[in-house]
Amino acid sequence: MDLDQSVIGLTSNEYVFEVERRHVGQFAAAIGDDHPLYTDEEYANQSAYAGLIVPPTFPIAMNDGKTEMPLDLDQRRMLHGEQEFLYYKPIRIGDRLRCQIKVSDLYDKEGKSGKMQFLKLDTEMKDETGELVCISRMNIVYRSLAN
Repeated sequence: MDLDQSVIGLTSNEYVFEVERRHVGQFAAAIGDDHPLYTDEEYANQSAYAGLIVPPTFPIAMNDGKTEMPLDLDQRRMLHGEQEFLYYKPIRIGDRLRCQIKVSDLYDKEGKSGKMQFLKLDTEMKDETGELVCISRMNIVYRSLAN
């Protein structure tokens, strides 16, 4: 079954993600980015950020592994199409961010092999005061059953 517009607005349960130095260091090493802003406290303190921050793509790894969406998707029909990060302020080591995934859009396009649907999922990350820190936006290509 294809998805319909009723999925727009569905949200996951909220979860808290604690940004830990070890996790950030492992992520930076995994992507081959050894910039000292992520690991060298002395260097980071002297920067415009005045402290350690995370690599720009780090929010992709900010999931508690238990997050559930009220959405029944067939994994065999899914392809990660696009990812973007919208920052409102830096994410720092020690931050405790409240995160929630929301279906923000669904639209159809005709491809060479038939109809495809595009599902846009936004993970909003807010600090302890409720201020928006970052949105991690993922676009999933969802192939039609008819193809």
